[in-house]
Amino acid sequence: MKIVIAGAGIGGLTAALAFSQLGHAVTLLESAAEIDDVGAGIQISPNALKLLDALGVGEGVRGTAFRPRALEMRMGRSGREVFTVPITDAATTDWGAEYLHLHRPDLIAALLEKARSAAEIRIVLGQRVAGFSQSPEAIAVRCADGTVIDADLLVGADGIRSAVREQMLGKQQPNFTGNAAWRLVVPTESLGDYAPPPTACVWVGAGRHAVTYRLRGGALSNFVGVVEQSDWTHESWTDRGTKAQTLADFAGWHPTIETMITKAREHYRWALFDREPLPHWSEGRAVLLGDACHPTLPFLAQGAAMAIEDGFILAQEVSARDEAELSNALSAYFDRRIARVSAVQRGSRANMGRFHRKSRLSQLATYGPMHIVGRLMPSAILHQMNWLYRYDATGATGAPDATGR
Repeated sequence: MKIVIAGAGIGGLTAALAFSQLGHAVTLLESAAEIDDVGAGIQISPNALKLLDALGVGEGVRGTAFRPRALEMRMGRSGREVFTVPITDAATTDWGAEYLHLHRPDLIAALLEKARSAAEIRIVLGQRVAGFSQSPEAIAVRCADGTVIDADLLVGADGIRSAVREQMLGKQQPNFTGNAAWRLVVPTESLGDYAPPPTACVWVGAGRHAVTYRLRGGALSNFVGVVEQSDWTHESWTDRGTKAQTLADFAGWHPTIETMITKAREHYRWALFDREPLPHWSEGRAVLLGDACHPTLPFLAQGAAMAIEDGFILAQEVSARDEAELSNALSAYFDRRIARVSAVQRGSRANMGRFHRKSRLSQLATYGPMHIVGRLMPSAILHQMNWLYRYDATGATGAPDATGR
């Protein structure tokens, strides 16, 4: 089939590689003049790494990754440990693959290098998909400059402001969560004694939380800080704030947090919006994936993983049937994905409240049991993540159901 993919982010590149492996001709359209990404960290959990391995990019990302020693929670002001659960060996043993931290541009670069080496993939930069028209036999993809590309399938991987989704379902107003997030990356050596622990660490506090982890073998340290507020409602990854604003939001927090903020040169800020599940992800020969159909809050660190799963499974379902059965393939894709991504969305929303307990009593009631379980039965904390991380969309470890249980 001739497939056009709108958007060369993580989901779009994954879909392009998955389709090309299965013999389809892919045209990948990216609105930016060059493919790069804002410097930021990303967590690649085992469910996603299994698919990167299947696409031939796993070894590439391992070479630039950091392997966290544990999943950890600390109190934001004191730094007191709530729990620390080792995962270096447990990830492979219990979940079937490593748990990695990556610099997001490194993941994009690995996917892009593989895509550029594939004869079946043509990448067109500076070309934005504006809309489409279709018949039962074909779809015509209309670009912003007036170019029209004829195809058999259009994949909308064009993010939270998806033009493909808007034509399919109309403009949809997102729900502001009342939270804004800070994102920054800083050289670890500049932090001295206040470098973040070599873990995936959540720092919790009243009305705010932070996540810290290391990148590029530990050379860089990543910070994401989420604050409840109503004065910043712009949904963009590239807006910048100031060091003073970030410090004010985390005033009085542990020196690790304040030092990371102080040493960073750039402080990116974006508002967090939530969206209700869509009734369907396809219309005729047009289909959505990733943030275009199920944007996910970052509190389970699964946004990229869900887009990777989408792209891989979409290619599987389309390739398992004749083109005459395309509508059945797209329905099967939706059916395989909707329960799982909805569970991830719910879990992310739940963590938003769990990390922001305001009163001492509610903090004790929430984090006290976690502390006890972490000391007495640390495996129970890992077991809670089995449904998410054991999932293997390749089918190599069996046929998991929609939520991987």
